[in-house]
Amino acid sequence: MWDPAKYLAYADQRGRPFHELVGRIDAAAPRRVVDLGCGPGNLTKTLASRWPSATLEASDSSPEMVAAALAAGVPAQVQDVHDWQPAPDTDVVLTNAVLQWVPDHRELLRRWAGELPSGAWLGMQVPGNFGAPSHTLIRELASSPAWADVLGAAVFRGDETVGEPQDYADLFADAGCRVDAWETTYVQRLSGADPVLEWVSGTALRPVKAVLGEAAWERFRSALAPLLAEAYPPRADGTTWFRFRRIFAVARIP
Repeated sequence: MWDPAKYLAYADQRGRPFHELVGRIDAAAPRRVVDLGCGPGNLTKTLASRWPSATLEASDSSPEMVAAALAAGVPAQVQDVHDWQPAPDTDVVLTNAVLQWVPDHRELLRRWAGELPSGAWLGMQVPGNFGAPSHTLIRELASSPAWADVLGAAVFRGDETVGEPQDYADLFADAGCRVDAWETTYVQRLSGADPVLEWVSGTALRPVKAVLGEAAWERFRSALAPLLAEAYPPRADGTTWFRFRRIFAVARIP
C-alpha cells in the first residue's frame, strides 16, 4: 500500500523532476495528455493549467493514490501500466517516477513508441540512485543475519533497475524517434529528525513495510536510522544534504 500523506511530505522536492520533464515537452495544443502513475494527483493538476484545452487522463496502480487524486479533482482511475493503451488522440504521455517499479519497462516504452500517433510526445523520468547509500544500506541491513529470514520475500531494486540516459536515448532512437535524454542530480536540503529515513520510508522502504508487521517495521527503521545518519551527516544547522539523481528522456514519435 502507498501512503499519499507520507509521499507528499517532501512534495516540493519530489515535484522538481516532474516540472523539468514537462518543461522539455514542446507540445502546443495536445488533444489528450496522459499521466501514467499519477500518484496523489498534485502534479497531474498542473498539466491542466499547462494545456487547458486537452483531455486529461490519469491512472495509478495504487487505489490509495487514486483516491487521493480523485479527492484533489483529478480524473484518475486504478490501472496497471501494462494494461494501458493510447487512445487515437493521445499527444502527450508522461511517466514520472513510475517505471523503476516495472521490470519490463523497456519493452513497454518500445510498445508505446509504436502505438502512439505521429508527432506525439513521450516523457519519462526515473530515479538513478539505486547505488547510493540511501538504497544500498537498506539492502545490506535486510540481508543481515538479523533480518534475512524475515525479509526473504521482499523484492529490492539494485543498479540494474533502470538504465543510463544513453540507454533510453538508444531505445527511442532505434524506434525512429527524436529523443532528448539527460540526467540531473539535485542536492536537496532536508530538515527534521532522521530526514533521509523519512524520505525513503515513502518509497524505497515500501517492500520492507509490505512484509513486516508494525512492531518489526519500527525495529527495522530504528536499526536503519543510525546507518543513514552516518552516511548523510547533518550540518551544524541541523539540516542534511541529500543527493537525488534522476534520469530523463523525452521522445517525439516520428
